[in-house]
Amino acid sequence: MTILKTAAATLLATVAFTATSFACEVTLKSSDTHPDGYPTVEAVKHMGAELEKATNGKYCIEVFHSAQLGQEKDTIEQTQFGVIDLNRVSLGPFNNIIEETKIPSLPYIFRSVEHMHKVMDGPVGEEILDAFADHDLIGLGFYDGGSRSFYNSQKPINSMADLDGLKFRVMQSDLFVDMVAALGANATPMPYGEVYSSIQTGVIDGAENNWPSFESSGHYEVAGYYTLDQHLIVPEVLVMSKTTWDKLSADEQAAVRAAAKSSVPVMRELWAEREKASEAKVREAGVKIVSDIDKTPFIEAMKPVYEKYVTSDKLKDMVARIQATK
Repeated sequence: MTILKTAAATLLATVAFTATSFACEVTLKSSDTHPDGYPTVEAVKHMGAELEKATNGKYCIEVFHSAQLGQEKDTIEQTQFGVIDLNRVSLGPFNNIIEETKIPSLPYIFRSVEHMHKVMDGPVGEEILDAFADHDLIGLGFYDGGSRSFYNSQKPINSMADLDGLKFRVMQSDLFVDMVAALGANATPMPYGEVYSSIQTGVIDGAENNWPSFESSGHYEVAGYYTLDQHLIVPEVLVMSKTTWDKLSADEQAAVRAAAKSSVPVMRELWAEREKASEAKVREAGVKIVSDIDKTPFIEAMKPVYEKYVTSDKLKDMVARIQATK
């Protein structure tokens, strides 16, 4: 199926879902910080349409996009308490909560997006999803988060030396703070929604993210330099509150898992399309793109980060299995 056909099918399913959702017995509340139309938002809408069909209209999903329910850290806690039923979050904010999530969040752990897909769709991914259950959450699947690179308002970054002294926003994760420090820059953890004004006012010099986030957030308007060092290929995770999950029958739980799984290829196709469109828009706006960068010094600088966070035999084994995945 082509991207166009998949997108059209998703749109039709979403329209049908919207038209009939008022008839559902239970409407599950799902959170996302990204704007309406973003691939992760549309993927969860697709999941909702599939779940509605599978349960004969008993369950629907309403997606609260654009951080309507709060920034990621706040929504994680609300999901754990059962206030929010479903949540799409980057793995980064989970790093201080669930140790297994640190591994796919490590800089340069994945050789490519394709490598990441093979790992997260396989036994390692299942192991990480299972780890959420001890934290009042049920892991349902992984979405793409693209490859993250540095952007800033001050100057092009052509080498590690150019990072020296610059202040970058990172997700609220100790691992990402240490990653930036190892590269010689200064990390400032802050919510995603505060980044635009913080760059604009000089509180920070820049941040790091993928093409669609860089574009959809408008950050490219205040940060005119983007260096494709691709230091992180961090998956995003879709989770359900264990409180909500425990109220479902075994058949309903199976329907939720199947609907979530069906949303993954939809998200990936929409993501590939969105990446191309976002890159074109950013380039057209005149942002200076640095793509021919030697990543070797960046990778070598990560050794102390790995030593600090990959401490147990279990985590070392997970790193080895990821690196061995072809």
